[in-house]
This record gives sequence, C-alpha cells and structure tokens, in this order.
Amino acid sequence: MDLNATIFVAGHRGMTGSAITRRLQALGCRNILTAARSELDLTRQADVEAFFQNHAIDQVYLSAAKVGGIHANDTYPAEFIYENLMIEGNIIHAAHQAGVDKLLFLGSSCIYPRLAGQPMNEEALLTGTLEPTNEPYAVAKIAGIKLCESYNRQHGRDYRSVMPTNLYGPNDNFHPQNSHVIPALLRRFHEAVEARAEELVVWGSGKAMREFLHVDDMAAACVNVMELDKAVYQAHTRPMLSHINVGTGKDCTIGELAETVARVTGFQGRLVFDNSKPDGAPRKLLDVSRLKALGWQAGISLEDGLRDAYRWFLENQRHFRS
Repeated sequence: MDLNATIFVAGHRGMTGSAITRRLQALGCRNILTAARSELDLTRQADVEAFFQNHAIDQVYLSAAKVGGIHANDTYPAEFIYENLMIEGNIIHAAHQAGVDKLLFLGSSCIYPRLAGQPMNEEALLTGTLEPTNEPYAVAKIAGIKLCESYNRQHGRDYRSVMPTNLYGPNDNFHPQNSHVIPALLRRFHEAVEARAEELVVWGSGKAMREFLHVDDMAAACVNVMELDKAVYQAHTRPMLSHINVGTGKDCTIGELAETVARVTGFQGRLVFDNSKPDGAPRKLLDVSRLKALGWQAGISLEDGLRDAYRWFLENQRHFRS
C-alpha cells in the first residue's frame, strides 16, 4: 500500500466515510483528502470537476450518498434517486477526466431483487423486481456499478464496486423517523429505558431476516478490496459483473435483533410487533464467498458491534434530542 498516495474520501463525515477515514489513518496513510458539504456540493458537476482538477488525487473512496431507512426511502423517493445519481455520476466522471485510475464505489445489498435466492450472490443482479420501498435508491446504486464498469471497459480504468450489507456503528443516523433499523431500535430502546416503559412496539412482524455488518469491518473490507492487485480482482470478477458483496454471511430475524438490543440497552419490558407496518424484503443475506476467496472476512460479532454502537450513541446523544 502506498502510504503517500493522495486519497479522496467522499462523504468522510458519514458513517461509512468516517470509518474508511479511520481505517486509512490507522494504516498510516499520510495524505487523506476530505471536503465538507459546505466546501463541496457533490451534486454540482462543475464544482466536483474543479475540485478534481485542483487536487492531484490518486485514489477515491466513493462513500458519499443519501441514505435512510424504509420510512425515508418511501417518503422521499425523488431525492434518493436524484441525489445519489448526481453524486456518483459527478465523482466517477470527474475522476476519469482528472486521470484518477483507482476508485472504489460503495453500493448496497438492496440492488438485488426482492425475492432473490438466499444467500444472494453477485450474479443475482438484474434478475428480478426490486423491493418497492427502496427501488429508487437501489436503481441509483445499480447505476453506480454500471458507471464503474463502463469506464473500465471503455477507458481501461480500475474502478471497483463493493456491495455492503446493512451497516451500523459510530456516526450512524439516529433520527427518530429517517434512520435505519439498528440506530432506530437503539434510540427507541434507550428512551424506553429512561421512561421505564413496560412495553416497546417494533415495526413489522419481527420475522423478516437481515444481515448486519459493523462499519469498522466494512471499512477494513473496502481497503482490502481497493488494495488487491488488479489481476487478482479481475480474476474473481467479470467486466460486466464486477461488484463484490461485503457482509458477515450470517443473518437473524428482526425479532432476534430486538431482543439483542434489549440486552445491550438494559430494557426489560415486553416487546410488541406491529404487523401493520411493512417488513420490506422477507430476507436479505449476502453470499460472501467471493470476498472470502480474496482473503477477507468479518470479525466483529453482532452483540459486540451493537455495544460499540450504543456506547457511541450514549457519548453523543446530546446531538439527537430532536
């Protein structure tokens, strides 16, 4: 690994970008380039192109994205597809124009069909209908994969894509309506403990199955994939099917997740599942055999990871009062 390379982490203040930044710093990288939203609007093409022209960038981690849970995706579909298409299109094209040869795009496991075979392998892409509640976001992420593949095929670039499963950890979004399931549950269970509530209502039947990956594991996997020799990466992928799944290879029901969150937060009341709320896809487990064949696998257990995420929430909860 070239510790003197200039590495642009797009979205460095988000959960994924901050984890990648921490990982690079821990490895001794000396030239990590970042830009806050107030400094660079990634949805504005001219601004992004100027940024790349003004900096001699060697590598890009494209972790910037508009993200949210089922409620946010279902409420703001236009924003989710527009902003994500603009961000990835602007960065990937500007990187190519500036002569940047190495880029890693972060997608999402929601790119796979709603009823894809389980566990979902990379070949399942574009083989069926997407989950309706987050289809706009998924379409944008699929477009990002195809952007990378197209610049590789036409221009010989080395642009790679990883598809993480559901992520959680430090710097997650704990908004009461727009967050993903783990931060939403951590916050609601914490508030229930504070209120000494006798019961807590969880959205959905509790039977849907999900896989969860701590964001620090994700960051380690991203650096691992970025630093693979080009010939090795190409040997495990195909020009038009080049993405790699990143996950634990294990899943649990939402009900089991809620019980684990209850242990972590100390909630001792009764759990009630609201069947009138959507479950989303019935199961989402990634096949991570390709990643394991490349020499990497997750190392943080779900309960240990939840304790770390809850610790971070407690240290920063003053920012989540509204």
